[in-house]
Amino acid sequence: MTFQEMGLYPSIMKSISDLNYKTPTLIQSKVIPLVLNTDKDVIALSQTGTGKTAAYGLPLLQGIDIELHTPQVLILSPTRELCMQISEDLIDYAKYISNIKIIPVYGGASIEQQIKSIKSGVHIIVATPGRLIDLMKRKVVKLSSISTLILDEADEMLNMGFSESINTILDTLPNNRKNLLFSATMPNEIINIARKYMNNPVEITVGNKNSASANVKHIYYTVNHKDKYLALKRLLDYYIDIYGIIFCRTKLDTQHLADELTKDGFNAEPLHGDLSQAQRDVVMKKFRNGSVNLLVATDIAARGIDVDDLTHIIHYSLPDENDAYNHRSGRTGRAGKRGLSIAITNPKEIFKIRQIEKRLGIEISSEKVPTGDMVCENKLLNFVNKIENIEDNNNDIIPYLTALYGKLSYLSKDEIIKRLLSSEFNQILKYYENAIDLNENIDSYNPKSSMVNKSKNKSVNGENSDFVTLYINLGKSDGFYAAELISRLNMANKRLKFRIGEIDIYKSYTLFGIDKDNYNKIINSLNKLYFEDKKLVVKVDNTPTLDKSISKARSKRSRR
Repeated sequence: MTFQEMGLYPSIMKSISDLNYKTPTLIQSKVIPLVLNTDKDVIALSQTGTGKTAAYGLPLLQGIDIELHTPQVLILSPTRELCMQISEDLIDYAKYISNIKIIPVYGGASIEQQIKSIKSGVHIIVATPGRLIDLMKRKVVKLSSISTLILDEADEMLNMGFSESINTILDTLPNNRKNLLFSATMPNEIINIARKYMNNPVEITVGNKNSASANVKHIYYTVNHKDKYLALKRLLDYYIDIYGIIFCRTKLDTQHLADELTKDGFNAEPLHGDLSQAQRDVVMKKFRNGSVNLLVATDIAARGIDVDDLTHIIHYSLPDENDAYNHRSGRTGRAGKRGLSIAITNPKEIFKIRQIEKRLGIEISSEKVPTGDMVCENKLLNFVNKIENIEDNNNDIIPYLTALYGKLSYLSKDEIIKRLLSSEFNQILKYYENAIDLNENIDSYNPKSSMVNKSKNKSVNGENSDFVTLYINLGKSDGFYAAELISRLNMANKRLKFRIGEIDIYKSYTLFGIDKDNYNKIINSLNKLYFEDKKLVVKVDNTPTLDKSISKARSKRSRR
């Protein structure tokens, strides 16, 4: 079905023709007719970069009553950047619709100017949750006339902690509105919103639910932790013409890594929460226009960034949440182009790779870090290919060739080529002259021996007075391992000092020891969490004493 066959107005058809939109994407072909022809609520699951803004924007513009100068459509987005981008796209789509007013409201900009714009009349508001609530408290924005709500990047908003704000906003809106929810993944929080606020929504899934883009190839390199930066530099040298984002876990790591890369001659800029909005705008302008080809970012700072033609996503640090890997990787491989998602891991993190594979239904291939010789050869061949593809049609140089031939006449063709390549690559050839193979002598990893406190929780019933044994309803069949347990414990109890005893992982459950002074706090913190789509159930292990005695006896017999 073409855009015209969907029944879009001529004014909208003219604008998308100017934008060179020829064939609807899959998400557009499914959503647009549904929004145009029905009043049904919609949940649309699709990766970033698949044309979601046009999928909801084009039919919504068609339904605006221009004569009614009150807000009719509310679009919520997680970040300032995405808010601005959605507004700009809608303005482009509405190019030939007279007198329509679309206003973005977000933090980091003048609230007085936004208030002035809203008071002058508005048809569509595109907002971040925080700034919208601020305007609601000031009684500037009245949402009683909203007929359609769109939650864009809903899972990202929830990941950023906007759950309470979203509930506050949705509770204020008219009950008879239409709801459109767009998300890349379907966590439990999205399901809860759908149950509470949506009326029998139609679910549209492009690709597999909670899956990664088919246009992205996923690979990982395993090196010792101390060699991580060396591996990154080698990959940046190997992948020529890279234009991508390197993800770190913390603001400090992001700044430090960007500084180190800059010192080593790479064109990199940091993007993190400590930058002012003006600094952030400068960095993004450089990145968008290509004067910077590497952006080093945290997950939070990168949310809402939508840059075309990214070739690579590099996970210098794996994310805490598996779905965040999906969001990161989805920033490349857009508009039918191929992209590469690279994770640099140490041996302790292989379990995390397996979890991501299981969660997203993808294969992340293990590859060897290129050797120094491979990097040099790749760079040389790329340089030669560029020379080979230069069109020989510049006649302006002909008058100078005679003098050049005379100057170089004593050199053979081989010697000229060698000197040309040496002048171009001496520095990198020297750097990699004695480069070590980063794939050798990688440390082995035993989760129990390296991550668990050596103190023993010998019994559940207090035989060891230091520890209490807890039960958790996750085991090997869930892809749950010791390192994942410890990660969850640390995330949920950042300000609590506690000790971990033995960890015993079985097929469907796990037993682990926690010092007796903190076990109640640990239970309360973990019972609020989910692993994948499964709610954690944590409690004191109450396995009957008789069963433990039998188990202990069997263990003794087996050792005999």
